[in-house]
Amino acid sequence: QVQLVESGGGLVQAGGSLRLSCAASRSIFSINVMGWYRQAPGKERELVATATRLGSTNYVDSVKGRFTMSRDSSRNTVYLQMNNLKPEDTAVYYCNAGGAGVSGSWGQGTQVTVSS
Repeated sequence: QVQLVESGGGLVQAGGSLRLSCAASRSIFSINVMGWYRQAPGKERELVATATRLGSTNYVDSVKGRFTMSRDSSRNTVYLQMNNLKPEDTAVYYCNAGGAGVSGSWGQGTQVTVSS
């Protein structure tokens, strides 16, 4: 069972950028779909981005054109490049498998706070 640790969050002004990292304890090559999720205060956790091991990506409409997800197999790491951040992006961000492969066990995530 792979363990995933998120990092890279922080406090940023609206319009700024952050790059989140999700480091895996072992190879994630066999996991076809990885995903980034977020949970804002008072809201349900939502899937915001997915990436397959072949490089195909999908994004929720609210982040399209601003967020880019990528996978680095050599480093067993997935990334979420977040540009033009908005206050609405404020949330705790988590990584996990995507689709049917999602695990019921969630880590601590990484806090992203965007100020106006």
